[in-house]
Amino acid sequence: MTTRAFRAIDRFHDVHPWDHNAHHHPWIMRQLPRRFGRALDVGSGSGDLARLLATRATEVRALDADRAIVARARELTGPAVPVTFTAGDALTETPPGPYDVITCVATLHHLPFTEALDLFRRHLAPGGTLVVETARQLLDHVGGTLVVPQTVLVEAYWQEIHDGLTRAGVPVHHVLLHTGRDTLVERIETDTQPENAGARQWRLDHLTDYERALPWLRREAQVVDTTGVVPAEVAETVLRGVRTGR
Repeated sequence: MTTRAFRAIDRFHDVHPWDHNAHHHPWIMRQLPRRFGRALDVGSGSGDLARLLATRATEVRALDADRAIVARARELTGPAVPVTFTAGDALTETPPGPYDVITCVATLHHLPFTEALDLFRRHLAPGGTLVVETARQLLDHVGGTLVVPQTVLVEAYWQEIHDGLTRAGVPVHHVLLHTGRDTLVERIETDTQPENAGARQWRLDHLTDYERALPWLRREAQVVDTTGVVPAEVAETVLRGVRTGR
């Protein structure tokens, strides 16, 4: 291609910016009602999805931590489009809800998982829709099996995740690595990994919450008892369960 052609492409991109996340916007829109009230787009970037949401919503609030990209989004959005762009942190500066729709594309993996879902749930109106797209994007790009270690102690949060992945055609294998309180306390207190130091007290504080969640976790997940079992053996057990669907 010639230098002139590259310059023409640059000029076109300046007017019509695109990124790979835009590939997923049609799927997201298919998950939403034809009309709804207020919407929140977290990690809104240049505003493509926010402007799409505005074709169905009465009002859209769009949030991104990058002030430069927020300024660009405002430039690209006509004055008649009902979108308000805000620069800020998703956990501390989210515009107050409630919202009928919350979208979060390629952003959730940058945030503390449980805290982020808890925040979004508080801002979501009863019967509202939360669309989280990170897992589906990863699978589209790298293929294979996506393993997500996480602590979900609220059944409603788990159902939101499970239902969203199921609608996207992503098979879900929920595995609970279980042991008793005494063993959990011992493991937490003897964990010397530097990256886990800050979570030590949180883990201890949530042991009772975990025990309260066990009835629904046992119902929803494949339970693997890890008491006295080395990690390699636990991994083999999980792998067999995924392969056999049990």
